[in-house]
Amino acid sequence: MSIDLQQAIRNSIQTEKSAMDFYLAGAAYLKDQGARRMFELLAAEEREHAGHYYRIYQDTDIPSLEAFLDAPPDAGSSWLATMRRVIDDSFTEKEALELAMLKEKKLAEFLAGTAAQIADPAVREVFELNARETHNHYLLIEAEYARIMGMVDESDMDAFVRE
Repeated sequence: MSIDLQQAIRNSIQTEKSAMDFYLAGAAYLKDQGARRMFELLAAEEREHAGHYYRIYQDTDIPSLEAFLDAPPDAGSSWLATMRRVIDDSFTEKEALELAMLKEKKLAEFLAGTAAQIADPAVREVFELNARETHNHYLLIEAEYARIMGMVDESDMDAFVRE
């Protein structure tokens, strides 16, 4: 299967922005300081990921990465649509972390699958790097989830989160 590299890169820049916006929106509602700081950290890392893609992007429709990332969130973003469905007065850290784990897991799988289809080694390397970093986000969120849920052992995670 052949993919349009520039379109895949463009989509990845947009996805990283959407993830950044997701974490910023979630952080605004989290009461737990640790969870809020983690979401803010993840937002900053998603911004960095967008930069990884931007450096290999050859089209000219995004003249300034900073301006693109600082623009208002994409109203059609699946990341934000997911967050909007659960944000209300009863919004909890547990829900936010569960959503974040789900989104990061799916994204890591997608990026790894996309990387496997890319022949250009430099572009493939960027996708592989971001797949690994996205998986690391999942692990970080999972650890925060364990803390929030009061799990004392990693084996507890199997009963609550892992499939």
